Amino acid sequence: MTADLLSQEFSLLLPEVLLAGGAMVLLMLGVFMEGERATRLVYTLSIAALVGAALLALFGAGGEGMAFGGAFVFDPLAKFSKVAIVLVAALTLILALPYLDKEKLLKIEYPILAILAATGMGMMVSANDLISMYMGIELQSLALYVLAAFNRDSLRASEAGLKYFVLGALSSGLLLYGSSLIYGFTGATGFEEIAQAVAAGPSVGLTFGLVFVICGLAFKVSAAPFHMWTPDVYEGAPTPVTAFFATAPKFAAIVLLARILVEPFGGMIDQWRDVVWMIAALSMGIGAFGALTQTNIKRLLAYSSISNMGYALVAIASGTNTGLWALLVFMSLYMVGVVGAFGAVLSMRTKEGMVENISDLAGLAQRNPGLSWSITALMFSIGGLPFMVGFFGKFFVIYSAVDAGLIYLSILAVLFSVVSAAYYLRIVKVMWFDSSDVEFVPSSMSVYWVTRAAGLATVLLLPALGWLVHRAFSVGLATL
Repeated sequence: MTADLLSQEFSLLLPEVLLAGGAMVLLMLGVFMEGERATRLVYTLSIAALVGAALLALFGAGGEGMAFGGAFVFDPLAKFSKVAIVLVAALTLILALPYLDKEKLLKIEYPILAILAATGMGMMVSANDLISMYMGIELQSLALYVLAAFNRDSLRASEAGLKYFVLGALSSGLLLYGSSLIYGFTGATGFEEIAQAVAAGPSVGLTFGLVFVICGLAFKVSAAPFHMWTPDVYEGAPTPVTAFFATAPKFAAIVLLARILVEPFGGMIDQWRDVVWMIAALSMGIGAFGALTQTNIKRLLAYSSISNMGYALVAIASGTNTGLWALLVFMSLYMVGVVGAFGAVLSMRTKEGMVENISDLAGLAQRNPGLSWSITALMFSIGGLPFMVGFFGKFFVIYSAVDAGLIYLSILAVLFSVVSAAYYLRIVKVMWFDSSDVEFVPSSMSVYWVTRAAGLATVLLLPALGWLVHRAFSVGLATL
């Protein structure tokens, strides 16, 4: 390999190099500089590293291309996804700092693990080979397992981490078994070579391998029926960790699933579309009805996540470029709402500590109208109610399904969206019409501004929606 070629390939990995190298430097910095001041410095530099990775993905990477024999690809889809992933990861770190400080969990390991997870996510959205795909997934997953159990003194957090690890190992086994079947029936691990083998004629064994891979990735996005870990992990993990789980990893895994299905297996759309169809319908239904009975707001957001991943899968099931840009727009707007929603959950702190019951929000409109308006806007947006940006995200998803002829799936999406509106409106009703003596202490400035900004964004992003749609529409996959 010539020096020029090595330099060109290295330039495609600049965001990941910055994150991985930054994590190592920050780890050494935290070890040799003891004290709370050093810890806060590590947090600040971690956020700066994530923002720097976003800038490198936008402006610094050496154009589009492939590296390492085609195992790593940097294309418009990877660029769009990496910017979204690292920016939302930076926002969750901003939310985490005051919480970890008050809960006596302020340690250098947290931001470093978040950076390493973001590095794995960057590899996932750029994967162009089954081996690089698995490496990215495991780098992300190993960091997330530790984050789930970060509060070692909490039985709930330890249980959440254990459940996530055990079921994550199961999903890894499904991925590996599916990948081995694909390799066995195609003789290749690269996506381009697999696509050629599929074009020559798919086999039953190849179809089985693809189904196993879909099931493994469905776990990563908490799609039904592989969602069983989600409510318990969301409830048990520290709230900033839950906010992280609900945003960046979901985006990375859903983009990876779209890339796998459309690029190497685009010629088998008739085989995988029905599988994705069923998983999407189950996710929307289980998420919508499961959330109706929840009293804990974190568990409610867990079922909301399951439901919304169903909508993302509806866009993938279309198998078209329209579905791809609908997926990117939907996930981008969804992450804005979810970050704000977890900012609101982090604001639910009394003098005795954090509270998580929906009933604790009663009477909030009288005591804190600003926070109440933000939560109202966020719930309307995540629920897809009209005239919020989240509504247009769901609208584009349903439009892509109708455009692809998936009429019955589109009808189900609309019906389940109506059902899901009930539990979002219940939160709004509790805030504005119920009464309670629970008094929240003022939240930190970072949580305050992130929550308010996300709430305002559900309306203020409407003028920028055309720009977002244009950017997402410019993203295409090779076989579409």
